Amino acid sequence: MCTVTFWPRRGGFRLGMNRDEQWSRPISLPPTLRRAGRFAALCPSESGGGTWIGVNESGATFALVNWYSVTAPPGPVASSRGLAVSHLLATNSPKESDATLREWLRPGIRPFRLIGFFARTRQVMEWRWNGERLESLPHSWEPRQWISSGLDEPTANRVRSETFRLATRNAAAGSARWFQSLHRSHLPERGAFSHCVHRSDAGTVSYTEISVGTKLATMKHHLGCPCTKSGTTSHTLPLREHGRANGKFKMKN
Repeated sequence: MCTVTFWPRRGGFRLGMNRDEQWSRPISLPPTLRRAGRFAALCPSESGGGTWIGVNESGATFALVNWYSVTAPPGPVASSRGLAVSHLLATNSPKESDATLREWLRPGIRPFRLIGFFARTRQVMEWRWNGERLESLPHSWEPRQWISSGLDEPTANRVRSETFRLATRNAAAGSARWFQSLHRSHLPERGAFSHCVHRSDAGTVSYTEISVGTKLATMKHHLGCPCTKSGTTSHTLPLREHGRANGKFKMKN
């Protein structure tokens, strides 16, 4: 259960993501700087090492949502879906990302949709894995949302998409304040289908916002429901010219 909002802006884009999970799941770890292949990257992480969102120093940004509308093939779980983002953070183009993902995928990985955003080439690429086959789907460089729900995905898409459509009429659409207002929204009512999810067994556990410009990427991470006043951390990542890796980058102990 998640909602991803994308909005292009001059020289880059802004991306917001609500992560919705069962209350019984372990609490995730806050964003840290890590090595992803030849790149430095910023991302939060799950206890198993995977992640659901991240950006690297080329500006390439990835977000993953579960695909509940597709029935997973029978059999044991081979690997966490969150490791897909960790692998793609080592890439900086749709072509390289596609090759890396296809090499990593194998039966037993549950269905997902993974979206890549590449500011330097103004490309958006979505990969859909149904548990057996991978499909790549390019999107235009324009505002868009991706929505998932383990309770009722069609209804969640309908309700949140309407809230998003109405919000785009606001003069401040695309601004950081607008993003935060949208992702903590309880319209049309507080519950399972509002952007900020509230259910007895699950809800929105964090909000992550990534802003990519020409020289800098910023990640803001709010732990807990976006409608609460819990702490928000902010992290920055200098971007490398033409997406080249920084050979001088060293991880801190």
